[in-house]
Amino acid sequence: MSKIEDTVRVPPALFEEPLEDVAFELLNENYVGKIDKKLGLMVTVKEVEEIGIGRVIMGDGAAYHDVTFTALFYKPELQEVIEGEVIEITEFGAFIRMGPMDGLVHVSQVTDDYINYDGKRGALLGKESKKTLEEGNKVRARIVALSLKGKSSKETKIGLTMRQPGLGREEWIEKEKKKKEKGKKK
Repeated sequence: MSKIEDTVRVPPALFEEPLEDVAFELLNENYVGKIDKKLGLMVTVKEVEEIGIGRVIMGDGAAYHDVTFTALFYKPELQEVIEGEVIEITEFGAFIRMGPMDGLVHVSQVTDDYINYDGKRGALLGKESKKTLEEGNKVRARIVALSLKGKSSKETKIGLTMRQPGLGREEWIEKEKKKKEKGKKK
C-alpha cells in the first residue's frame, strides 16, 4: 500500500454530496487501472486520509481539493511465480489472467513437447504428451519478460513460461507429483 498526494476536481453538481465519498469515487475513476513505473498497477483507492480546503479557479465552477490517500498496487516481478486462469487461446499462445493483469505464454513456452493449435476447439495440444491447454484452465507460470511501459494495463507486456518443473496446468503439476511419489516408493 502506498500513500499518494494529489488534487481532486469536484464539479459543482457534486457539492451537496459528502466530500470524502466524492473524493473517493473521483480518485477511483481517475487512477484505478493506471500504471506507475515504481508502484505498478493501481488496483483500488483504499482510504482518503486527508482533504484540504477547496479552491475555485476563475472560469471553472469546480472546487479543487488537495487530497492524501492510500492505494493498493499490484506490481509483477521478473521471475515471480504466478497462478492464473487461461482466458484466451490463440495459434501463438495462451493469455493468462493473473489478478488485475494478463500475461502471454508463447506456444514455445507451454511445454517441452511440440504444440499444435486446434482452432475449432480453441486449445493447444501436446503432440506426444497429449497435454491440452484450454480456456478456463488454472495454471502456474513464471514471469520471464516484463515491460510496464505506458499508462494502463493494456499497454503492459508480460511474458510467461510453463516449461519448468512445478509449472503448467494444475492437472499436469498434480500428475508430476504423483509420478515422483511413486518413484520414491520403489
